[in-house]
Amino acid sequence: MSLRVVDRPTDASASRPTGPLTPPERNPGFPLDLDWVGRVRMNRSALERRAATIGARRTVKKDWQVAWLLRAITLMDLTTLNSDDTPGRVERLCAKARHPVRQDILDGLGVGNLDVRPAAVCVYHSFVKTAVDALKGTGINVAAVSTAFPHGLAPLSTRLAEIEASVADGANEIDIVIERGMVLRGDWQALYDEVRAMRKACGDAHIKTILGTGELATQTNVAKASLVCMLAGADFIKTSTGKEKVNANLQTSLSMVRMIRWFRDETGIEIGYKPAGGIAAAKTALDYMALMKEELGTHWLEPHLFRFGASSLLTDIERQLEHGLTGHYAADYRMPMV
Repeated sequence: MSLRVVDRPTDASASRPTGPLTPPERNPGFPLDLDWVGRVRMNRSALERRAATIGARRTVKKDWQVAWLLRAITLMDLTTLNSDDTPGRVERLCAKARHPVRQDILDGLGVGNLDVRPAAVCVYHSFVKTAVDALKGTGINVAAVSTAFPHGLAPLSTRLAEIEASVADGANEIDIVIERGMVLRGDWQALYDEVRAMRKACGDAHIKTILGTGELATQTNVAKASLVCMLAGADFIKTSTGKEKVNANLQTSLSMVRMIRWFRDETGIEIGYKPAGGIAAAKTALDYMALMKEELGTHWLEPHLFRFGASSLLTDIERQLEHGLTGHYAADYRMPMV
């Protein structure tokens, strides 16, 4: 391959980035390398065996668990993508984003001085302006799902226009949907061209490519689609829309994360990862964080490189934090989202 812009690390310790945690250089995109795509293979059985060890071997307790859960909040894209969304619901979600954990809980844990906030609020295009206004001055990003979410089957011109409209309304992150049929047909050139066009339409807004992994049939397809999207300029690769029958899981995450590592080793460019769909329990979030730490290093547990796409996860994290403080679990209604 001719994509390398940095030398491959010569030892295991050098394969983990060190130094200050600053946002990496944005992915400029690279020419489509069909030879590289053709050499991608994933062993499903091996991935499943590895995934089964993550939650079983890794656990955090007491103060460490509190710290990891607070970090998980900062890695979250608080999301509402329902057909009955309203401006009022989005405004309430943004209010929750401003104050994701009750102040008395934070004070009781001794972290009341920390500015714990999610990385972004993710909404349909129709509510981008509402979210931008509600989050003004907070530093919380506004992400819009575009490109005929969740199916991605509208004409390309329509999807590009939707991206441009969301950016014009103030979205600084765009979650686009790929056309899954291109992956199933192995039409990598068409997928590359489409994502490249979407990246151009995003301008300065970062682009997260949703693969819809539950509909891609094989882990090898997932890995190849991940690589093609990264070559096309994706800033993040994301598992799911949350609307598929099978959404994020650890074995699929391993396929995608290992392609991120391979891409980094070959190009020097760090790509973000976002599991989404079905991540509702704090324990599940900790498993994903352990996976990222083990596969890519602690460096990846930062909002510019890792996100959770979640709607109900915050409620369970807040309940777990109160349990750490009082020894009792609160009812869900005491921590409403919207």
